[in-house]
Amino acid sequence: MAEERVVIIMPAYNEARNIGAVLAEVRRQMPAADIVVVNDHSRDETARVAAEAGAVVLNLPCNLGYGGAVQTGFRYAVAHGYDYGVIMDADGQHNAGDIPALLEMVRRGEADLALGSRFLGRLEYHPSWARRLGMALFRRLASRLTGQRITDPTSGFQAMTREVMQFFAEDNYPSDFPDADTIITVHFAGFRIQEVPVTMRERLSGQSMHTTWKSIYYVFKMLFSIFIVWLRRRTRQHALRPNHQELT
Repeated sequence: MAEERVVIIMPAYNEARNIGAVLAEVRRQMPAADIVVVNDHSRDETARVAAEAGAVVLNLPCNLGYGGAVQTGFRYAVAHGYDYGVIMDADGQHNAGDIPALLEMVRRGEADLALGSRFLGRLEYHPSWARRLGMALFRRLASRLTGQRITDPTSGFQAMTREVMQFFAEDNYPSDFPDADTIITVHFAGFRIQEVPVTMRERLSGQSMHTTWKSIYYVFKMLFSIFIVWLRRRTRQHALRPNHQELT
């Protein structure tokens, strides 16, 4: 049998100061994996630093946002026939040492998507109050809608099968803040989700996109997105039900 192929998908926007160290850490942990950096039209030297570190660099012609950059990575992975994919941040918050455990969950067939949970593992930074509020709210919503305990639906540290990447490569991935809504969408699509303990750290340098005001906006936007996901699922359910009046 051909050896299983793994791709690490790393969206990056103005991460020149961080991405070199992150890629070096990933390479130490996953020497056989391919690393694809999706440069989301950065204004700094992100693309150059990533290429010099040996990553495949996909340069976007305009800024698509986090979701658009990640979906570009999924489309690349599907087109090049990878068996498994891992998405992680370029700012150093995700510990590359946790990648093997995430991959093992999907390789063993116990999940289609392995979600890295800082609440089962270790959280080494202090998010803003607005971010903590969002985490708590979406943890409850995701658990209720999926029917299983989800402790960290806002985690962007994930491993997945080829089938999940194919699903995301289509029009099933948000363009800006993919988070709890994608976890719920994956569940409704019939994929299995399991959480794996991971460590989340402070970003190496620079400012997180989750400032207080952006976090407040994120909470309201994500609530709306989850509502739309739920409505679409309900619509599909009703569309599949037979019309009893027509049958009688």
